[in-house]
Amino acid sequence: MYQNIVVALDGSKSSQRALDEAIRFGSGSQARVHAVFVADAGALSAYPVSYRDEVFGVARRMLDRSCGRVQAAGLECETYLLETQNTTDSVARCLQRFVTQTQGDLVVMGTHGHTGIRRLVLGSVAEAFLRYSTCPVLLIRSHSQT
Repeated sequence: MYQNIVVALDGSKSSQRALDEAIRFGSGSQARVHAVFVADAGALSAYPVSYRDEVFGVARRMLDRSCGRVQAAGLECETYLLETQNTTDSVARCLQRFVTQTQGDLVVMGTHGHTGIRRLVLGSVAEAFLRYSTCPVLLIRSHSQT
């Protein structure tokens, strides 16, 4: 059974479904859930500091609500608000460093399921993370396939 489950959250429907799955996987096994939000320093550097503060505030509230859901299900939960190290670092690499540090044995994350031009323009954190991952990864799609 998994003991250290990392769930990557970004506020999307698919990441909330990933949280549901992390809770399901952890139930009955006394697992600890690590709820993580990773901010992209490169993307945030183009905006005023007040915007960065707003993003971090929204992320903190989302993490706190998510942790409450995990704890209500009878599991231990810790939350982490991370930021990439510099403009050349990526969310996927930052997440992998965290997984290594916490000895995560399962990562659950949402994927938006973009294809074609949308995927080319937006990229895919989930796909990039799969390339770096040192443990099993469970990808959860949102209900709508946009």
